[in-house]
Amino acid sequence: MLILFLIVLVDLIGFGIIIPLLPFYAEHFSADPFTVGVLMATYSLAQFIAAPILGRMSDRFGRRPVLLWSLGGAALSYIWLGFADTLIVLFLARAFGGFMAGNIGAAFAYIADITTVENRAKGMGVVGAAFGLGFIIGPAIGGILAGPDAATANYQLPAFAAAALSTVAFIMALFMLKESLSKEVRERIASKPRVGQWAQLKKTFRLPVLGMLILLTFLSTFVFAGMEATFAMWSGRQYGWGPEQNGYLFAFVGVISAAIQGGAIGRLARKFGERKLIVQGSIALAIGLGLIPFSHTLPMLLLAMIFLAYGFSVTTPSLSSLISQYAGEEERGAMMGMSRSASTMARVLGPTWAGFLFATLGKDWPFFGGAIIMAVVVIAAAKLLKQDPVQAD
Repeated sequence: MLILFLIVLVDLIGFGIIIPLLPFYAEHFSADPFTVGVLMATYSLAQFIAAPILGRMSDRFGRRPVLLWSLGGAALSYIWLGFADTLIVLFLARAFGGFMAGNIGAAFAYIADITTVENRAKGMGVVGAAFGLGFIIGPAIGGILAGPDAATANYQLPAFAAAALSTVAFIMALFMLKESLSKEVRERIASKPRVGQWAQLKKTFRLPVLGMLILLTFLSTFVFAGMEATFAMWSGRQYGWGPEQNGYLFAFVGVISAAIQGGAIGRLARKFGERKLIVQGSIALAIGLGLIPFSHTLPMLLLAMIFLAYGFSVTTPSLSSLISQYAGEEERGAMMGMSRSASTMARVLGPTWAGFLFATLGKDWPFFGGAIIMAVVVIAAAKLLKQDPVQAD
């Protein structure tokens, strides 16, 4: 698990480098807020298409080869991004990078392979901690390399730094990562008829609790992705911030996320259980989103980000843990891929929706809208507590 943590960490630092500067990169090519949202969504649309494909490939051929292939492709996508000289090229580079990012379902399946039901939430939290640390180090590096002024920002250097880090992750995986899925299980999977993505989706939603978990994954990611896509534009108008200041703020969120997912999530899951953590996280997300428009000072903004970081950090591994528990051993990769597909589709629609609200109703409305959605999620999650789980088989 330590090796996978390090590989995901290095790769996510590279991804995090791009986050604070991408909206400014798009605006550099005269993109409006809605187009910025579509750009953020393009990455996730490609990831949505790739996640179940790579998840099934990891079931049939093993987790390791899928992770290797996609890490190498990620490095190439960042090089392409660095050489983007038009908005169209920027879109194409992000689409290719998004397809490579479909490997995250295989990474979660790897964790599910090597953990028991009792410690799976902790295992999912380890990968989540890599995400958190990636968002501590990556955005700070990206912001520093790009500079504080959006008008004179260096967009090539952060992209090439991200490519270098993905290359390091590839080398680490090549020499240090062992296969987690046994040959016997892969052979049993290969002997079964293939289930298409939409057929798998129908099967998933015939299981009430599992279907609800997938829906909650979608909605919580939908609002968080909308916040990510529009926050840099909001802070630029609210405070006059550029890539560097946004990088530091995302790093602050990453510190909290890493602390929770890397150390506290196991204890929290044992104390409250995954279902109650989902309710807690949904409430915290609603509060955090609702506070952002009223954050006229930095301390208030930091308070809003604390709620956001806590909410998303306890909700995500708890949902992943429960979903993995309802998936059979031979289809776990596909089910985790389906979960990631729901999450990545939310990252397609969330930024597009948030960008539309930003452009038409004003800079505060992506956050007001997200808070309203999370209030509905709280109600749905509370109902989930009252249902008996239905085991997938």
